[in-house]
Amino acid sequence: MQHHFERLKANKLFELFVISVILVSALLIGAKTYPLPPKVVTATVVLDYLITLFFVVEISIRFIAEANKKLFFKSFWNVFDSLIVLVSLVPIENSELAVIGRLIRVFRVLRMVSIIPELRILLTSLVKALPQLGYVMLLMFIIFYIYAAIGSTLFETINPELWGDIAISMLTLFRVMTFEDWTDVMYETMQVYSLSWIYFLSFIFLSAFAFLNMVIGIVVNVMEQEHAKVRQEDQLAAGTQEPSLRELQQQLDEIKQLLKHKT
Repeated sequence: MQHHFERLKANKLFELFVISVILVSALLIGAKTYPLPPKVVTATVVLDYLITLFFVVEISIRFIAEANKKLFFKSFWNVFDSLIVLVSLVPIENSELAVIGRLIRVFRVLRMVSIIPELRILLTSLVKALPQLGYVMLLMFIIFYIYAAIGSTLFETINPELWGDIAISMLTLFRVMTFEDWTDVMYETMQVYSLSWIYFLSFIFLSAFAFLNMVIGIVVNVMEQEHAKVRQEDQLAAGTQEPSLRELQQQLDEIKQLLKHKT
């Protein structure tokens, strides 16, 4: 049984069917936000029970297909999927916790990440990039704080609603960074300080261009490392791992030694 379920789990058609059920579950959650006829509501409830039953069967197949059952729960995604399925089994549709039940079912859509390897790599890359991004965010906060202090000092009398204190000034600068009608803010200050455009353009250059490119570079670098790691694991699993640079150097030295002996 374990061998058959392992083959079923690795089957692409089965994987596509699981993805289709997750998509139907997501559409079902969206449909429940609209006013529906009583018959359609009944159909959605029945369909929700069928989807929950399928998820129970699917997670059971994955568990049985695992050769070492202890390793199954060492995977974060397996634990996550199991929790979502178990919580979905709690009958709280007609209770005071019905809203919580619907919110929990929304997280079924995240099972798409655990099923599709490419999405797992993306999410893993983002999580692993957070420590490096933290330093970028810290530097960005320092720049925000400095510019907010300058803006609050210079422009408070022009528009207290935008520059009244340092907290409001930081919100205004966030608006400028996202290009949300930032020219209106700049032209308003230019009526009093004609050179205030230097303040805004320098801030946009630092925040929107420099820091954004730094964030993108860090995430892309981590993603490349994760893709290389996955490729290496696939090669190890297939027994076709490429020789390392040291191994190639050793082989080259052996060839040189053989050539010297022949000559």
